[in-house]
Amino acid sequence: MADRTRDLLWSDVDTLYGAILAHPFVTGLTDGSLPHETFRHYIVQDAHYLRGYATALTVCAAKAPTDDDTFMFAEHAAGAIAAERELHADLLGALGLTSEQAREQPVAPATRAYVSYLLAAAYGGSYAEGVAAVLPCYWIYGRVGEHLVGAGSPDPVYQRWIDMYAGEEYHAVVEAVLDATDRVGAAASTAELARMREHFTTTSRYEWMFWDGAYRRETWPV
Repeated sequence: MADRTRDLLWSDVDTLYGAILAHPFVTGLTDGSLPHETFRHYIVQDAHYLRGYATALTVCAAKAPTDDDTFMFAEHAAGAIAAERELHADLLGALGLTSEQAREQPVAPATRAYVSYLLAAAYGGSYAEGVAAVLPCYWIYGRVGEHLVGAGSPDPVYQRWIDMYAGEEYHAVVEAVLDATDRVGAAASTAELARMREHFTTTSRYEWMFWDGAYRRETWPV
């Protein structure tokens, strides 16, 4: 059995993570084959997502049992809003779209479903369950950035995105959340740990769906 909660959680999604790395959206970032129109769709949806994600992080902050965890998740919620305003505005500008135009774009099905699940887990579950639900967004992006940085990208827009998630500052943020995950997982009951695993696996699946929806430039079918 895994010694740390993080190891147990990751063992549930290792195959899924491989599917993310093999997805043509992700491989297209490094070989430069991903169309800018597709990446623009992704950035627009990510901006919608981050606003909901920030709310989920705020709920985690409110439920946290320690001042340190409250501060951490509140700070990360503010950081998610800052990323939506600053990084995405920068990338959108490079892709020929303003932040105002991005906000007017409809929320895609995968984005809506992912955010709805996150908020339900954060509001309806325990603190530990909320942490498990928000963790994949932190961790998978860090792992993907680490994987892609060695290859780099011939496209400066994609390289800028890769550099952000491969940087030491971002990895320090991820490690802090992983430490919190290990703490709450160690104290969780068998039933609560099972719910943590379910939330972590589900939102990891939503991560794949988010990449895939962006690649297909997903819209509502009716």
